[in-house]
Amino acid sequence: MRMKIMKVVPLGDKLVIKRIEAEQATAGGIVLPDSAQEKPRQGRVLSVGDGRLLPDGSRVAHEVHEGDRVVFGGYAGTEVTIDDESLLILRAEDVLAVVK
Repeated sequence: MRMKIMKVVPLGDKLVIKRIEAEQATAGGIVLPDSAQEKPRQGRVLSVGDGRLLPDGSRVAHEVHEGDRVVFGGYAGTEVTIDDESLLILRAEDVLAVVK
């Protein structure tokens, strides 16, 4: 049986992000139920688009690259599920920082 591997390629200034899972417990050891956990605001960049299109037809290169760990706003982007994997597609300007 052959596995089907699909890569999501974003358009323009968009990025595809895989959220980094949040901690299941507090620092004091209290286990949090799913309903009490916030969605993680960090993720790994899986794919980047061609960059923002300028009026002269040229493109601005992205400041982030595939594999970067990034921080983004809590309400940024659109959640999609592809091949049972939850992904986030967001604009490059929604990225707040790169974690080194």
